[in-house]
Amino acid sequence: MLKEIRPAVVSFLLLTLLTGIAYPLIVTGISQVVMPNKANGSLVMKDGKPVGSSLIGQSFSDPKYFWSRPSATGPMPNNAAASSGSNLGPTNPALMDAVKGRVQALRDADPGNQQPVPVDLVTASASGLDPHISPAAAEYQLARVARVRNLSPDTVRKLVAEHTEGRQFGILGEPRVNVLELNLALDALR
Repeated sequence: MLKEIRPAVVSFLLLTLLTGIAYPLIVTGISQVVMPNKANGSLVMKDGKPVGSSLIGQSFSDPKYFWSRPSATGPMPNNAAASSGSNLGPTNPALMDAVKGRVQALRDADPGNQQPVPVDLVTASASGLDPHISPAAAEYQLARVARVRNLSPDTVRKLVAEHTEGRQFGILGEPRVNVLELNLALDALR
């Protein structure tokens, strides 16, 4: 019987060393050399302290900030441990009620704004953690942020343009604005 168990134990230990220790150490080492920022979570720093990640959205509700896409994660918004969409279909009354509430919150924050509300400001992304909004969503909020911060719209528009990322490789995806980085740039002005 020992003759049959010994090869199984040796195989188990060998595979544990290879796949559980050696491989993760090699991959971690390579990633630390090749792309250290991404390997360490793409942390965004302010005054030497991490304030978030450029890959995970954060909730902003103060009118002086640009607001992110709504988050579908629970029990709190932008909970990276609970990444998921709401899985509500387009005809689901709960989704319709949520969208109406989000539109109303945007209208309440900026009563004079009669522009159509961009869809990404009222619907959650598939992961519920999207750190970006569309340039149209930034433009929708621009006048409110400029007014509350006593800045000219042109100054804020310039910051939005500086924080707008283009299509990946020039062809994939859509232009997008990283909300956390834009809001930190706004805070740096004053």
